[in-house]
Amino acid sequence: MRAIGYGGAIGLAAAAIKLFGPWSEPHPGLAIAKELIGAALAFALLCGVVAALRNFIRRRLGPEIR
Repeated sequence: MRAIGYGGAIGLAAAAIKLFGPWSEPHPGLAIAKELIGAALAFALLCGVVAALRNFIRRRLGPEIR
């Protein structure tokens, strides 16, 4: 669950930098909300899947890895 939260925060920060950076043109409010939510969900899903895969591999290999 921690990985999902951290992934969401990273996605939110990345989208905010992309949208509000000085190189970006102004966007309407709904487009900003969609971009922020979409990036947060995508990064949260990605980090959650990677954490689950890591845990699965660690359980399969057992104490051989640390």
